[in-house]
Amino acid sequence: MRIGKYNLHTIESGFFALDGGAMFGIIPKPLWEKSNPADEKNRIKLATRNLLLKSDSKNILIDTGMGTKWDEKFKEIYGIDQNEYSLEKSLLNINLKPEDITDVILTHLHFDHTGGSTKTLDGKLMPAFPNAAYHISKKNFDWAVNPTDRDKGSYLKENFFPLKETGVLCFTNNEKKFDDEIELIEINGHTFGQQLVKIEDAGNTILYCADLFPTTTHISLPYIMGYDLQPLVTLAEKKKILNMAAEKDWKLFFEHDPYSPAAVVERSEKGYKIKEKLKSID
Repeated sequence: MRIGKYNLHTIESGFFALDGGAMFGIIPKPLWEKSNPADEKNRIKLATRNLLLKSDSKNILIDTGMGTKWDEKFKEIYGIDQNEYSLEKSLLNINLKPEDITDVILTHLHFDHTGGSTKTLDGKLMPAFPNAAYHISKKNFDWAVNPTDRDKGSYLKENFFPLKETGVLCFTNNEKKFDDEIELIEINGHTFGQQLVKIEDAGNTILYCADLFPTTTHISLPYIMGYDLQPLVTLAEKKKILNMAAEKDWKLFFEHDPYSPAAVVERSEKGYKIKEKLKSID
């Protein structure tokens, strides 16, 4: 897909697993397991799926997945599987190396969105994309530095402190244009200062949904993660975004859905539903 000056490429960077109950909040398991079957530990399979925007002068990566810095215990807890897909492998498939990335837009600093932002080099944590500027909401960075006891396990400082220390971290003002085709939309239900990424021209709009809609199943309004700090805020944000997406025929890009990278939605008697699942946006 091409939008404005950008060619868009799906970047698959592996799979992991989280507790199904936590992923679907108040929704009973007999409902959510129809679309997202759980393993023997009640975990559901999730993707880490990133988006690459390529122009003549820029290679912009949205989020960086889990990364590869984890020990065996962490890999087992979260069922990390990068045997088939990894961030570097997927970039190589479109003839890009880490050195070619000019910008990284981070939706927020949870470990499954920014784990690939840093790597260990000669025993020291360094930016994984040495020539890139990393863009994050100041609000989310401030929260990540001082999270609550409830969510501090999701904000691992080794994934983002080295970015600040090496001077490559740039703070964005949300609800503003990143450039002519890219807009950052601030939402605060899941965590504070998460930024969705909307890429748009006169003919097409695609929204990188991050953790507002982690999977296609989360299009249904009551399906809100137990991880969300402000679930009623999430509900209002879902209604606002889905109203625009259905009215304007946006394509929604799902970071965590293991089966469908994107979809189009429509209004229904119960709110909103998937109109069409897309096999690819490339």
